[in-house]
Amino acid sequence: MRNTKAEQLVQMAILAALSIVLVYLVRFPIFPSAPFLEYDMADVPILIGTFLYGPVSGLALTVVVSVIQGLTVSAQSGWIGIVMHIIATGALVLVAGTIYTYKRTRTGAVIALILGTIAMTLTMIPLNLFFTVRFMGVSRDIVVSMLVPIIIPFNLIKAGANSIITFLVYKSVGRILRVEMVKRPNSKI
Repeated sequence: MRNTKAEQLVQMAILAALSIVLVYLVRFPIFPSAPFLEYDMADVPILIGTFLYGPVSGLALTVVVSVIQGLTVSAQSGWIGIVMHIIATGALVLVAGTIYTYKRTRTGAVIALILGTIAMTLTMIPLNLFFTVRFMGVSRDIVVSMLVPIIIPFNLIKAGANSIITFLVYKSVGRILRVEMVKRPNSKI
């Protein structure tokens, strides 16, 4: 008898590893005036895992990837970066995953990804006003002045690009992850 929970765990580990590799390979600033805000593709495998296994699994992937990324690739942002990544990507995957769970169609995926992108963007406004001001020593006035021209567009671009990429590759990656060895009735394998 197959252990589908074990298979799911292995597939989620593969997605988490892929997420970390993508952060190493694809990471660059979008706005020259805010080089600390870097686009990365870490959320693509997380979204794929969310669509395959649901929002709770997506949230678990988010926590694992955020901690590993925060301790390795993005160590300069410390625990604040880890917490902000968990909450921001958590908002994205919970909204997108919940909607897609109930409407597993192309239209459902588009709606889920659009609303997830909006949720992440809106979540980052209070997160930046709280964490950046309180723990990173940036004045509230500076953060407020960056909201409309930098922070909101950055999060829309990052989450939007990752959502588009997810939409384009989800079916192919899902098929690859679901490939199973089929046992023939008389086979000894």
